[in-house]
Amino acid sequence: MTSDLSPPPALTEADLVALVGSRLCHDLISPLGAIGNGVELLAMSGHGASPEVQLIAESVAAANARIKFFRLAFGQASAEQRLGRNEVAAVMREVSASGRLEIDWQAEGDQPRRMVKLVFLAILCLEVALPWGGTVAVRERDGMWEIAAEARRTKADPGLWAGLEGAGGPVGAAQVQFALLPREARAAGRAISWEIGETGARIVF
Repeated sequence: MTSDLSPPPALTEADLVALVGSRLCHDLISPLGAIGNGVELLAMSGHGASPEVQLIAESVAAANARIKFFRLAFGQASAEQRLGRNEVAAVMREVSASGRLEIDWQAEGDQPRRMVKLVFLAILCLEVALPWGGTVAVRERDGMWEIAAEARRTKADPGLWAGLEGAGGPVGAAQVQFALLPREARAAGRAISWEIGETGARIVF
């Protein structure tokens, strides 16, 4: 009897980043869930109406929504896995309820998780351009995705956005999506185009 001792396929840099993202989100969900359960118990005991408990409840809800979003944006995504429309739209609603952006998921039907990952990274890029808030619409037509944002005003950073074309400089932790999106798009065989104006911005792939 023989066994296959060939080494496993080497992980790429993007694979390692995704695994780290998945691990962090996975490990943080449980303690946040425990805090949320504690808040519910306080509410049932008659202490849930205090401003302090309400603040904790709102903070936990916002953190949970953000981690769910990050898990899809930065976590591992296979080409075969698909996500239902209701699941993705629910994440969008939760993030919208606790953030500056109102996100409208208009794509119909189930979608490949890899495409959802690209969309979520694109939303994070648009979020940087809309520090004062705004609306984001996610549309898919004939396999082409458009993530379009509108706001009273935007904050443009040409050097940062040039990173979507592979021409940007170093980015910080808050802008890592500008480095990841083009890498993930290339891996998915997608080309990115973008534009940003005084009252809106758009990413297409």
